[in-house]
Amino acid sequence: MKAEDIDQQFDSGEDVLEYFDTDNLLRPNLEAKRVNIDFPVWVVNALDKEAKAIGISRQALIKTWIVDRIRHS
Repeated sequence: MKAEDIDQQFDSGEDVLEYFDTDNLLRPNLEAKRVNIDFPVWVVNALDKEAKAIGISRQALIKTWIVDRIRHS
């Protein structure tokens, strides 16, 4: 099937997922890469306190803050 045909089906509201291999989807620039960083104990304690106050994990808090900082710089 041609891409134009799939586009037409999609634009008309039809389900076109059968034409895609959803088991091997790639998300460019969104794949995870592990990094390690060392913080002083007082920073970890402050992060944990803030994360608990808003009900998320330390990792989620750090990710959120870093992404926010990058987007607003």
